[in-house]
Order: sequence, then C-alpha cells, then structure tokens
Amino acid sequence: MALDPLPDTDLTRHRRLRAQGSLDRADLNAILDAGFVCHLGVIVEGRPLVVPTVYGRDERHLYLHGSVASRSLAGGTPVCVTVTHVDGLVLARSVFEHGVNYRSAMIHGEARKVTDPEEKREGLRRLTEHATPGQWSYARRPSRKELAATTLLALSLEEASVKIRTGPPEDGDGPDAELGLWAGVLPLTSVWGAPAADPALPVETPVPEHIARREGTRYA
Repeated sequence: MALDPLPDTDLTRHRRLRAQGSLDRADLNAILDAGFVCHLGVIVEGRPLVVPTVYGRDERHLYLHGSVASRSLAGGTPVCVTVTHVDGLVLARSVFEHGVNYRSAMIHGEARKVTDPEEKREGLRRLTEHATPGQWSYARRPSRKELAATTLLALSLEEASVKIRTGPPEDGDGPDAELGLWAGVLPLTSVWGAPAADPALPVETPVPEHIARREGTRYA
C-alpha cells in the first residue's frame, strides 16, 4: 500500500536544492531506520539547545528519552529533530563544487511528554529495539522506579522534510573539466565491530546471538 506523501508546509518546503528534496514518506522511514542517533533542537530559557540522543519510532511518532531532570525534554514546546547520514565526500575539480552525498531528515512539531504508563513502556521498547533489535527481550526491563526517573517524548512524524544527494560531482561538463584533475566520490561507510565484553563478566558468558550477528554489518 502506498504511503501518503509528506506535506509541503512553510517549515518543510525545499527552497534550495529542490532536486534533492523528497516528499516520499518511505524515504523518511528509510532514513530513520538506518540510524539511531538524532539531534533534538529546542529553546530552553530563551536560548537554542541542540542535544544528541537516541530515538525509536512507530508509524506515527518518533520517541526520544532521557532523565526527568533534562531541561531539553520538558515537552509542550516546538522542537526540530534532525537525522543525517553521510555517504561520501563529493570531490570536484573546483573547491566551489565540492559537496557531500548524504541522506537527511528534519522533523518539526510540538513534543508531547508521554505520561500513560503503557505508552511509555511501549515507546521505550521501540527505542531499545530500534538501536539493538532483540535487546528488550534479553535484558532486564525498566523497574517502576526507573520508569519514574525517565522522560519519554513523542513527536509526530507528520511534518518532516527529507533531502538526499547521490552521484558524482556536477562539473564534469563545465570548463573545469579541461583541467585534467581527478574528481569523484570518496565513499564513507561504517560497520559494527567485534563485541567487547564488560571486564566484570564471567569469561564463560556468551555473546547473545542478536548482538553477535551484527559484527561486520553496515551501520547506516
């Protein structure tokens, strides 16, 4: 079933590099699913604050969490959340034409503090599973005291902006093509390494399969 396109609003409208913009909600979901760290931008005491944090999602919401003492998680105020993946440097014949191959999403809205206990637990489950699938079932789950010490924000995915750049430099058919200089893309990839055990673990404690199988796989 086709997903509804992202809305074109004053906040999400692409005013520059429009060809790199996308209104495809599947592109938004793919960008969110490829990572687990976002940057939360919010005004705190009259000043902008940008906080890196992990996230999870369902079909309608992005979930962010932190300490109840965190000033950035007060909720009830407009926020902007960004997720970016860098796929390579675009190295052109002139410095002016250099760029980056990337995938990025920017989500606008008013963050809502989750107070319903079941929604809060489900949001934290999604956040945990988003970063490490299988971990919610493997590890001890939050106690009532730990849940009380945790703030969970829900941000609607309705108003979002997506941009994606791929491909080589764009000066291959211009005057600089006659310079005889190398131009192209320097790809950037990240992979998960070998799990490093806590030194306090008994030596016979095995690495669980859901963690071990990620070794050598690509991140983002």
